[in-house]
Amino acid sequence: MTTDLSLRVTQTVPAPPERVFDAWLDPEMLTKFMRPGPDVGVTKAETDPRVGGRYDIVMTAEKGEIPHWGEYREIERPRRLVFTWNSPHAAPDSVVTLTFEPEGAGTLVTLVHDRFPSDSSRDGHEKGWTGILGALAQAV
Repeated sequence: MTTDLSLRVTQTVPAPPERVFDAWLDPEMLTKFMRPGPDVGVTKAETDPRVGGRYDIVMTAEKGEIPHWGEYREIERPRRLVFTWNSPHAAPDSVVTLTFEPEGAGTLVTLVHDRFPSDSSRDGHEKGWTGILGALAQAV
């Protein structure tokens, strides 16, 4: 198994960096945008937004519940957020790094996700993160 695969996705969000950053730590907002596709919902979102704190998200899809969890590694409001990402389709403790840069009246969000067990896992997550960032742009 290789874990040197990574992906990068960007999205411009029509809201200031502080608001976009805060959405990633707010359980209520997570339920609105942590949806990689139109047929996916979120039944649970809990956060402990501090370095070393944990988050838990349960997505629901046609095939059932998909748990996601991890730990916050860096919280630099409103510029950078780093957390581990665990799910049935990712390598254990893969790492997600988000950066938030002012862009006009909005925010350029750049998401980098490192450590995938396979090309298909990376490609599936790239599609999922693209959907999530699009939903974020609609939710804020």
